[in-house]
Amino acid sequence: SIYTHKEIFLRELFANASDAIDKLYYKSLAEGATGLNRDDFQIFLAADKDSRTLRIRDNGIGMTQEELDQNLGVIAKSGSLKFKSENEKNEDIDIIGQFGVGFYSAFMVAKNVVVTSRAWGSDEAWSWDSDGIEGYTIKQAEKDSHGTTITLTLKDNTDDEDYDLFLNEHELKALIKRYSNYVRYPIVMECEVTRALPKPEDAGDDYQTEYETVSEI
Repeated sequence: SIYTHKEIFLRELFANASDAIDKLYYKSLAEGATGLNRDDFQIFLAADKDSRTLRIRDNGIGMTQEELDQNLGVIAKSGSLKFKSENEKNEDIDIIGQFGVGFYSAFMVAKNVVVTSRAWGSDEAWSWDSDGIEGYTIKQAEKDSHGTTITLTLKDNTDDEDYDLFLNEHELKALIKRYSNYVRYPIVMECEVTRALPKPEDAGDDYQTEYETVSEI
């Protein structure tokens, strides 16, 4: 009820991803132990029309099993606000996602949300899964590197709502441009491109160029 437009969920999830990167970047400045620099960080967006899923991935600090339970299991509990409060004397800290309920805006468009996360320095990954109605589950998962991936399974279309908009490449590009001002890290998206296949060496003069559609970032 606090949001007028459903598309605002994307801004909120970008903000969460940016916060997670900020936390790891700050850790790298404070401890100098991550081996990462600012250019290594990014937020990744991909849409899959066949499975009706939207995936947002960051390579930020990630979350432990306990942090998934604490930060996502309680509405309006903001880990970002806690982090900022603990570091309020540092002028470099500018955490934008200070209202934990923002994460739940995802359920305006999704019938299921899975958050898979691996905390920096941990060998374990955990998955938080919820339909936004019947509570949530947390179980061990697999993830190659630190950070968080949020996978939204979009709601079915109705006479009044077209959720396919959030699977449309052009619509997503427009939303990224609109909300990229809220984050300080690059937002990259997987897009479909059509390219010509190489001409076979044994092709005759009547050969017609063939094309393929592939996904590229």
